[in-house]
Amino acid sequence: MATTDLNSSSGGTARADQHLDALLACGTATVHEAASDSTVLPAAIVPIVHGGELCGPAFTVDCGPGDNLWIHRAVYLAPAGSVLVVSCGGGYEYGYWGEILSTAAAERNLGGVIIDGYVRDTVALQRVGLPVFARGTCVRGTAKQPRAGSGVSSPVIIGTALIRPSDIVIADADGVICVPAEGLDGLLMRATQRIAKERTVLDGLHAGGRSLDLLGIDPQAAAAGSATAGHHQNYG
Repeated sequence: MATTDLNSSSGGTARADQHLDALLACGTATVHEAASDSTVLPAAIVPIVHGGELCGPAFTVDCGPGDNLWIHRAVYLAPAGSVLVVSCGGGYEYGYWGEILSTAAAERNLGGVIIDGYVRDTVALQRVGLPVFARGTCVRGTAKQPRAGSGVSSPVIIGTALIRPSDIVIADADGVICVPAEGLDGLLMRATQRIAKERTVLDGLHAGGRSLDLLGIDPQAAAAGSATAGHHQNYG
């Protein structure tokens, strides 16, 4: 299977960017179902900036509870186009991100931020426009002190999801997922095929068909909970 190398330069980088744009256009639900090895981040992490969506390589940050020093540092360490993926060590009730960090990240051409915690300055975040995904809002400020164990570019765990540096994170109104950077060609092909199948199903519904039939679900087996029920592709 062909793979896409996100670390290549010139034409390779442009091709990788095209893959990321195409995956984002497919949407998180479709990519998740098309990927055999996708990871779903907690549903509590939602878009803070209206209409925000993103797709890019993860730049991981472990900042520790109640402290955002390493988030500030990460803004200047992360390559352009990357997405900050921040673990706060379970200390959710702080406003780790606000107008200053969003402005700094936008000026650095970062792709956005996904933070397993809260943010503030939400009105200003709408103006800046950088995609921000978080658990919600909290006005409480953070410290900015060096902490043992904090840093960047190491795997982080958010919920039950393990995110490695340079994994591809995709986030939209439906949620946040993570997929390996390898094999994007195949993933995009499967996602595109899935979209084509869904369009066929939708056309059938508009023509008077039933989802049970169009999706190949046996309604009697499903009602009885038999071992053969549900052996079909998962279309919503």
